[in-house]
Amino acid sequence: MDAKYKLNERLIDFAVVILKISAKFPKTIAANHIAGQIVRSGSAPALHYGEAQAAESSKDFIHKMKVALKELRETFNGLRISRKMLWLPDEEFIWVIDENNQLISIFYKSIETAKKNNGNMNNTKTPGNKYDNKNGENIPKDQL
Repeated sequence: MDAKYKLNERLIDFAVVILKISAKFPKTIAANHIAGQIVRSGSAPALHYGEAQAAESSKDFIHKMKVALKELRETFNGLRISRKMLWLPDEEFIWVIDENNQLISIFYKSIETAKKNNGNMNNTKTPGNKYDNKNGENIPKDQL
């Protein structure tokens, strides 16, 4: 299975679990607040990743991936708060917090790799290199 497809599926599965967990929180002001936060931040990475796959440049890709990473970190803290509040049994949090942490690591590494590759492209002018300037903008091959 293609790694991009697998990551996309992991993000979708993660979002579904977040939605299911948040629906089980008690109906209190505090729990509703955190549930709303993690619903937004926990479902956003799948959507941002979809956008990143259609990025217009390497710089745009990196930006979209960074936004998704921020959302994952926000979700991680929201889950930790929820766990400490004992809103659900601890078992409900084990997989989702571990998966969240793994996704953070994947996104962090992907961003670092993209930055490195973008830096290499900015310093290398070769025929067929579509990213030929420091802004990472697409340059049509016929203009290289």
